[in-house]
Amino acid sequence: MTSPRALVSGAGIAGLTTAFWLARAGWEITVIERFGAFRDGGQNIDIRGAARDVLTRMGLEDAVRALGTTEEGTAVLDGGGRVIARFPVEDPDGPTAELEILRGDLARVILGALPAGVTLRYDDQIEGVRDDGSDVEVTLSSGATERYDLLIVAEGVRSRTRDLVFGPAAGRRELGVTMAYGTIPRAGDDDRWWRWYSAEGGRQITLRPDRTGTTRATLAFTTDRDLTDLPLEQARAELRRTFHDAGWQARRVLDGFAGSGDVYLDRLTQIDMPSWSSGRVCVTGDAAWCVTPLGGGGTSLAMVGGYVLAACLGRAEVGDALRGYEQWMRPLIEDAQKLPPGTPGLFYPRSALGCGPCAWRLVSAASESCAS
Repeated sequence: MTSPRALVSGAGIAGLTTAFWLARAGWEITVIERFGAFRDGGQNIDIRGAARDVLTRMGLEDAVRALGTTEEGTAVLDGGGRVIARFPVEDPDGPTAELEILRGDLARVILGALPAGVTLRYDDQIEGVRDDGSDVEVTLSSGATERYDLLIVAEGVRSRTRDLVFGPAAGRRELGVTMAYGTIPRAGDDDRWWRWYSAEGGRQITLRPDRTGTTRATLAFTTDRDLTDLPLEQARAELRRTFHDAGWQARRVLDGFAGSGDVYLDRLTQIDMPSWSSGRVCVTGDAAWCVTPLGGGGTSLAMVGGYVLAACLGRAEVGDALRGYEQWMRPLIEDAQKLPPGTPGLFYPRSALGCGPCAWRLVSAASESCAS
């Protein structure tokens, strides 16, 4: 009897975790990634709750712990850059988890642990999908046409393949927040705390430590405009216009972004789908349910989703397995997507009062979201 075959589209945390567990369950797995090589780098992410159990079952907790970012906790700053509240890592529900790691480091650890027989191909993506009920035929940008028992879409929040298959059923909930991420040189006063500063006008600056001797920075702000498609130089100019008078270390971050090679912008968008599968195609991770950083726990949900999907496919026919996967995951996702009342204004206050001594309450609310 031949093993069932699955194509996983997307070699991020969700795709690699799904490939790991499906291969363990006896499936023959091919993973394709549209980028030409493994994507290293990225920002700090955490692993919490049930995802810790998944990581332990993979035998990877020690490897992840060894690559930790060294972050000791989260500090909230006032308008003068003074610390007004601290949330140490010892708090299990705090914004800094015990296991903090760079996205690229976690992906590389999982990649290195993939069972023998998993095929990984870069610089390829899906251009067409035809599902006849018994298997699914995919047409790839490389020109190949291939058939599989199941197509798993793990491409991220702006997934082309998800939109190709599900169309308008993949609903989007725009949160009105743009985040710019990048790596900047470490300064003498950088420490091992995630420093969180809010400025008037719905603006926020954060600085986080990493293990490589640099600092991971974020500029976030409320806006009705979508800046994600702008050329990078134009996007940098928009960031400078928005943050030039924000105070604290805004100018340092702007200058750092000007010379950083990994700056990228993201417009926070939740994905809301009535079903995560159609015939022999299913979606997982951010492509299925993006909760955004405001919801928290996106990496953990991606890892749990991959484990649950593989567990269901390992003991049931595809149709029943996909229904079981959704029944198990749906309550977790619905809970994670419930944002505190007043979001995004709660996290991005426009007045000086909201940015002052009461700002610690914003991080407290974020802590509850991260822990859920």
